[in-house]
Amino acid sequence: MNEDQVESIGERLRRLRRERNLSQRELAGPGVSYAYISRIEAGARRPSVKALRTLAPKLGVSVEYLETGSDLRDDEEREMRLADAELRLRLDDGSGAAATLREILEEALRAGDGAAATRARVAVGLAAAREGRHAEAVDHLEKATASEYVTPVTDINVYATLGRCYAALGGPEKTVELLEACLAEVRGAVPTQTAALVRYTTYLSNALTDMGEFERAEAELQHVLDESETLADPHMRVRLYWGLGRVVAHQGNTAAGLDYLRRAVAMLEATEDTVQLARAHLMCGWILISSGRAEEAGSHLELAEKLLGAHPEPIDLAYLRTEQAKRAVKLGDAGEAITRAQQALGVLGDSDPQEQGNAWFALAEAHALKGAADAADEAFRRASDLLQLHGRAREAAAALRAWARLLRNANREQEALDVLERAAELGVSGRQAEVRPTA
Repeated sequence: MNEDQVESIGERLRRLRRERNLSQRELAGPGVSYAYISRIEAGARRPSVKALRTLAPKLGVSVEYLETGSDLRDDEEREMRLADAELRLRLDDGSGAAATLREILEEALRAGDGAAATRARVAVGLAAAREGRHAEAVDHLEKATASEYVTPVTDINVYATLGRCYAALGGPEKTVELLEACLAEVRGAVPTQTAALVRYTTYLSNALTDMGEFERAEAELQHVLDESETLADPHMRVRLYWGLGRVVAHQGNTAAGLDYLRRAVAMLEATEDTVQLARAHLMCGWILISSGRAEEAGSHLELAEKLLGAHPEPIDLAYLRTEQAKRAVKLGDAGEAITRAQQALGVLGDSDPQEQGNAWFALAEAHALKGAADAADEAFRRASDLLQLHGRAREAAAALRAWARLLRNANREQEALDVLERAAELGVSGRQAEVRPTA
């Protein structure tokens, strides 16, 4: 063939077939008859996409080469594999997709393809976070955010997930520091990124609430409301109602907290965001249980479980099981409470020490309700240590007071007084006290 002559698909198909010593009948397959192949080679038919996909593997070439005569460049082929793996992750085909992404990451690093390597790191990191592997997620996401390809303005979910992983590993201060830096960059962006501003402010408010800095958490949200017209967007309103409901409920104003959360629920019901709706119902359940209305919380927890679906994120499942355990304790069902609290602890593993403390607290009260004093004593010990170090002062003090009641009932008066003294220290300071070793 003359160098200037362009090889047609039919000519290329015939050449490849002959090079491989295949007859038209041998090359034929389901939906691609030898007569069809003959017409393609004669230039009388152009092969369909299905035919190309059937013939290319038999000839040992890519579909791209059979159709055009040239293969994809390495970076183009890597881009296609990345997109396919990311899609499979979103469709819950996690194991195979994660392995592919790790292969792509190694290839991209060897090839110096920074964009593909960062994209693969992000996907692997987000997948690890969803599965509760927070340390692995932090490793990948920190490297991704250190690159030029990821910024707080364009990649909110990456930074939000990294912040959640810091908190789950017991580093709420790092979460706050990260989110403050993100907010500073967003505020300096032109034009102003209002949606990003609202999201980061809500995340920051949640992190501050977890640290017990309620006034500052509320002030951050109010500042956004005062400086922009964010309430014009329903999605932004949901986030702000959510944040305000959470912080005022933690301050003890359960009526206002429920009011804000119910507004968020009403708006989320008009969307298809079932996960956020589930989380809103879960928070309503938490508020009702905390305010002594455990019976009313049942419908919210049932809806939350239904909306989370068959494969919830581990942290959502752990929160749900903990609240179900707490509700069962309030309703006097010790067996149900023990089962749910143990499930929560099993899901959490070594992650999220604050939520571990809450689950141990629920398990301790369940054992106490059942009359298993030794098991309750050990669970209260674990809960108190975790909540003093990683939780809010209010929760830690509540666990200590409940533990003291158990000790008094067991005529262990001096131990009970020591535990009450620790609770009093928390109440006076309003802050987390240093954890004392408990023998």
